[in-house]
Amino acid sequence: MLDTFLIAIALMLILEGMIPFLSPHTWRQAFKKLIEMEDGQIRFVGLSSMLVGLLLLLFIN
Repeated sequence: MLDTFLIAIALMLILEGMIPFLSPHTWRQAFKKLIEMEDGQIRFVGLSSMLVGLLLLLFIN
């Protein structure tokens, strides 16, 4: 169980590291837009991301 969790964390870090590595300008622009967003908008993006991940896990299993 712990091995699976660590693999998932490692994959997440690899995927999240690809954008700043491949296109630092795009990554910087995304953060500039993120700073301008309201808290509710950021929460909605986070909730949406969690729900998509949960649905993906349910679909896979």
